[in-house]
Amino acid sequence: MTETPAPGHTSDPGAARALSMSTIAFTVCFAVWTIFSIIGVRIKDELGLSESELGLLIGMPILSGSLVRLILGIWTDRYGGRLVYTATMVLAAGATFLLAGAESYGQMLIAALGVGMAGGSFAVGVAYVSRFYSPQRQGTALGIFGVGNVGAAVTKFAAPYVLIAWGWQTVAQIWALALVVMAAVFWFSTEDDPVIRTRRQVGGGQRSLASELAPLRDLRVWRFALYYFFAFGAFVALALWLPRYLMGVYGFDIITAGIIAAAYSIPASIFRAYGGVLSDRRGARAVMYWMFLVSAATTAILALPPREIAGAGAVHQFAIGPIVFVVLVFVLGFFMSLGKAAVYKHIPIYYPQNVGAVGGLVGMIGGLGGFLLPICFGALYDLTGLWSSCFMLLFVIVAVSLAWMHLAIRRMERTTAPVPAE
Repeated sequence: MTETPAPGHTSDPGAARALSMSTIAFTVCFAVWTIFSIIGVRIKDELGLSESELGLLIGMPILSGSLVRLILGIWTDRYGGRLVYTATMVLAAGATFLLAGAESYGQMLIAALGVGMAGGSFAVGVAYVSRFYSPQRQGTALGIFGVGNVGAAVTKFAAPYVLIAWGWQTVAQIWALALVVMAAVFWFSTEDDPVIRTRRQVGGGQRSLASELAPLRDLRVWRFALYYFFAFGAFVALALWLPRYLMGVYGFDIITAGIIAAAYSIPASIFRAYGGVLSDRRGARAVMYWMFLVSAATTAILALPPREIAGAGAVHQFAIGPIVFVVLVFVLGFFMSLGKAAVYKHIPIYYPQNVGAVGGLVGMIGGLGGFLLPICFGALYDLTGLWSSCFMLLFVIVAVSLAWMHLAIRRMERTTAPVPAE
């Protein structure tokens, strides 16, 4: 059966409610998804883990939450976001609660795989929310939905206090309870999207799996995925890595490092909504250019290692101080937030029938960035002894992404009429 895109009028009485509840639910899910960035430090001390073992534990939910996005996106296209979103939260809550009872490193890794389901909710929300809005408003709507990234800040701000007062197990239990409550509220306060309602009324059948996956053969999808690997993957990686970076480089305690990391996450999440508005008004292409150009400049500066400079008859030690570092990271996070929204502005425009599958794949690659990059950061530090080596890697990713985007756009302008979304 061939379906037309959802009507997408914001006058749909369920649109605002679907957007608001999906955003709140994604905030809770994201808080759970990044839980190990705080409790992992205490688990490391209790179990005597190495840095590599800690990195794997922190990254395990990011890995599973990324890999599951494609299938969750397809299921959302088929069965609707209301059902899939609720089920995803319930399953993630169960795994998070079981985490509190884990006693060995192996048990924690297994529980972490289930916790990752919370991160897969992003693909569900994108496909669900986009069906309520017209193409002219999808950038704004999906940008608002993406503000749920602020859940990382919720964990970094609140979890240290709960951990110190009652232990990391209580953090897991409270976060699991929050997911269960959110799942119930979401189910009873939302309704099925317009496509699912229409499908039930006309009694049409499901599309084949081959038609669901057909767009994934398009190279453009993988280009969008690379953009999101940086815009979202590097955001998640830095959100996870910043506490460790600040403690290692500047000697901050865990609460101070957590608060700064939370302060990084909040604006970098909230301004994703502004990125959606800009993408609707100015075009996603312009937003992407700004993100990559500013990101290239900031990562290049942050990549500079400490060094001695001779001059004026003396040797001076050069290093980026904590204030300059925090300012530059905040600037980087701000433009990442704009770029995250711009990437997803493209998907409903180019692939209106396959938002779940394409959005799921792009989200999966972005999430894999959040898993792989912290591991790479740790490995680079072990190899070089330079904390700034993580930003050297990010600069390379930005440079490659910018070059590919620019060449693709120039090729498109020579062969076809410009597409409004880009």
